Amino acid sequence: MTGYIIGTGAYAPSLAIDNHEIEKLVETSDEWIRERTGVVRRHIVGTETTVSMAIEAGRRAVEDAGIAPEEIDLILVSTISPNAILPCVACRVQEALGAVNAACYDLSAACTGFILAYSTVLAYMAGGMIKTALIVASDSLSNLTNWEDRGTCILFGDGAGAAVVRAGDGPFYLPVTHADGSLGDSLTCRSRQDHHQVFGGSLAETYDDASYYIEMDGKAIFQFAVRKVPEVIRETLQKNNVRQEEIDWFVLHQANGRIIESVAKRLGEPLEKFPMNVQEYGNTSSSSIPLLLDEMKKKGMLQPGQKLMLAGFGAGLLWGAAILEWK
Repeated sequence: MTGYIIGTGAYAPSLAIDNHEIEKLVETSDEWIRERTGVVRRHIVGTETTVSMAIEAGRRAVEDAGIAPEEIDLILVSTISPNAILPCVACRVQEALGAVNAACYDLSAACTGFILAYSTVLAYMAGGMIKTALIVASDSLSNLTNWEDRGTCILFGDGAGAAVVRAGDGPFYLPVTHADGSLGDSLTCRSRQDHHQVFGGSLAETYDDASYYIEMDGKAIFQFAVRKVPEVIRETLQKNNVRQEEIDWFVLHQANGRIIESVAKRLGEPLEKFPMNVQEYGNTSSSSIPLLLDEMKKKGMLQPGQKLMLAGFGAGLLWGAAILEWK
């Protein structure tokens, strides 16, 4: 028993900000951003929210799968930017889609969230607990971005991607995930609880607005990614007795074009096997992998029997990889 993706969906806000708009905010240039990140544009929420994007991406995935919402047994939403603490985004998706039989919860694992959600779904299926799951990744990172910080504002964008996964007979590939909390300070976004003094001192005196934005040590994250992603890909291949040349596509988290190029080089694979859309969307956290899968499917790039290597990496620090066969 394994889990096959039978439907995909995606949503990106209509408002797109190119690098020339970023030039007006910080000291940078279109050429500098393209060279160091590969990003050309990023989509930014206007009237949209994390919930509304999740709902739309989920709806499109369900329609693409050709199933009724009542068939869904589990909805997992990966997000680090929910509209509200309660109720969870997954319950809002369930409500909107009418997936009345689905259990629901959110998962917070930043850029590795889709990999961990897919791994969780596989475990549920292997245990015979569910047959059909909807995985949604949705983030409004623009709400967490300091638009005066050149190191981060050039990178992030908003969007949502979704996949319907159905249990079926076939080879079961074990995913691999890792974490190193000791490196967590390399990429942070602190909440107000870190500065809120409940007793003594005024609330205004204890707030530090800059602390509610994403803060990143770009060099440390780059070095971490180009080292750990090839390692976890090789580990996943070895654990499943799959040869690297059997992989048709390497679908990586779209953090930075240079990272993807470095991973391809370290694996000795042609860059053509590493599809990218970071130029259009920037870094959309865990949404990037399902956004890319949906784009690849619509372009006819995915054919039955192809093997895909998915890999995510980011805050936590977390990283992981999973092999899936396209059906």
